[in-house]
Amino acid sequence: MNTGLLLMVANAAMLTGIIAGWTMARLWLAAILIGLAAALVPALAVLCGGAEWLWRSDFAVGGERLLLRLDAISALFLALLCVVGAAASVYMHESWAAERHPCSACRGRMWWGVMLLCLGWVLLASNGLHFLIGWEGFTVAAYFLITLKRQGRTIREAGWLYLAASHAAVLALFAFFTLLALRSGSWDLGPMPGHRDLAPLFWLALFGFGLKAGMFPLHIWLPSAHANAPSHVSAMLSGVTLKIGIYGLLRFSGWLAVPTGAGLVVVTLGGLSAVLGVAFALGQHDLKRLLAYHSVENIGIILIGLGFALMAAGQGDPAWGRLALAGGLLHVWNHGLFKALLFCGAGSVVQATGTGKMSRLGGLWRSMPWTAAGFALGSVAICGLPPLNGFVSEWLVYLGLFDATLAHGPTAWAAMVSAILLGVTGALALACFVKVCGVVLLGAPRSSEAAEARECGPAMRGAMAGLAGLCVTIGLLPLVFWPAIARAVGVWNPAWAGSDSPAPLLELGRVQVAISLVAALAGGWLWRKVRQRRWVRMPTWDCGYAATTPRMQYTAGSFAGVITEWFGFILRPERHEQAPDGLLPSVASRSVHTPETVLERVVEPVGRAVLRVSTWVRHLQHGRVQAYVLYILIGLVALAGWVCVDGLP
Repeated sequence: MNTGLLLMVANAAMLTGIIAGWTMARLWLAAILIGLAAALVPALAVLCGGAEWLWRSDFAVGGERLLLRLDAISALFLALLCVVGAAASVYMHESWAAERHPCSACRGRMWWGVMLLCLGWVLLASNGLHFLIGWEGFTVAAYFLITLKRQGRTIREAGWLYLAASHAAVLALFAFFTLLALRSGSWDLGPMPGHRDLAPLFWLALFGFGLKAGMFPLHIWLPSAHANAPSHVSAMLSGVTLKIGIYGLLRFSGWLAVPTGAGLVVVTLGGLSAVLGVAFALGQHDLKRLLAYHSVENIGIILIGLGFALMAAGQGDPAWGRLALAGGLLHVWNHGLFKALLFCGAGSVVQATGTGKMSRLGGLWRSMPWTAAGFALGSVAICGLPPLNGFVSEWLVYLGLFDATLAHGPTAWAAMVSAILLGVTGALALACFVKVCGVVLLGAPRSSEAAEARECGPAMRGAMAGLAGLCVTIGLLPLVFWPAIARAVGVWNPAWAGSDSPAPLLELGRVQVAISLVAALAGGWLWRKVRQRRWVRMPTWDCGYAATTPRMQYTAGSFAGVITEWFGFILRPERHEQAPDGLLPSVASRSVHTPETVLERVVEPVGRAVLRVSTWVRHLQHGRVQAYVLYILIGLVALAGWVCVDGLP
């Protein structure tokens, strides 16, 4: 069966899934999984050494003939879409079943199929007009998925903010593709090495794709959208749709010339996104909102890899650029896997307790062991700790940065600063997830809802287990995945095609396996000792109190209070206190809220100023003919004055 036929089967199955969204849930799930499996086969074939697939239709859509391309870059992202999409679909089948959500389950299944189909279309489209059609399609589908529970005002506001930001990106991309077609003479896309005049268009692409990817400071839509969407939607938004922005930057920076200094700009934006993303995450008290800010952080790590690849491409293609890009591409996959796992775990917690507020959680490891284990594994992976997949991709980026420090000039300085920022990011991420696991999973329940929580069903657990298994597999067998990454790197820059794997990669795999075996043996030995001895459970030392209470535990705010103070200049935390009053005070409280600084302190004031100006200008349109004649007279006088002044010798 050839590639074209498999992709046709995938499209037909997806369309069946869209139609079945309004009928039987099991038929819908079967159609979605068949479609994703049919699309995964050609993607893996290309990544494993198969030939690039290119197809042009005999008919036109929107005045342009279809041109579809499947090479190693699009195959890498298509395979991620299929894997994460399949896991999230299985998870959705249980978490968003009609029994729990009778008003929105059918609608959600339909828009889910539309989003998957349009995402696949974007990855295959090699025509600017058709690319925009697919881009707009998955944007609209994602909006309806974010606002499935449209009764809440916060959810509606998050949906509108996402839609406004997405359409700002669409406007930039429309300008990009229109100017590209105007200067190249065709809407068809492909390598254009001789068109140096197209280099300035990179800035339009950086804005449009960067806004969709959620890089700082264009991330303003991301925290609210991910926090308010259903958890399976959040998993797809973070795991896949953000990467479509990275795909656009990667694709067109490989096909088109880029301006001088573009690599340094991308590296700078990546460093800001990584450090400030994790800083904002530390200040959050809502579980899903915290995970959303970590998406900004990991997009920053990917951008650092891409930025150094751009810098290397302008300096004679040194090997450190290949390593940085390979690390960034592998991190696209790794982040998609462990972030989808974390959002699924968070969704299981929210479903069991009815809240994502960490101040009302705690002690869930006992009542939800499968969810807690999956969330803990995802936490280790996102912190970049061995022996999981996050360590491998960040290690490749570090290798590229360390080699780049041997270069001269700004490149070496940029590499040193980036390596330091990556180290700071990893340390802060570790602190953040120690806070999350300690507050949410350990300790005593802080509310009756947390005390009564129960484990999720088999479908949700199976989806999380599959994602966790892939995180472990990539961590233990990185050399197996290197050929696919190397092929994508070779497509982006043909000068790097056919390169051998880094020599330490095999040793890294062995070290990762050894660490896993030691950890497993230590865990087994400890469990055996615990089982053999009759341990007596005693309460924590309570400093003389008659009985411990959940209020004596650290809260999410107090746990990370010192670290968030370091970034107070950008986080701008807001404190709310009610001090105790009198000899025997009965009421006292203290809370800290971290606002979205860019949105609330920059974008919203500018928006209000624009509205005031537009309101004032509207008064000029009052219907009086005499005033309109006066406007014309003033314009003519100003024009005449300008002509006279300009005409003087």
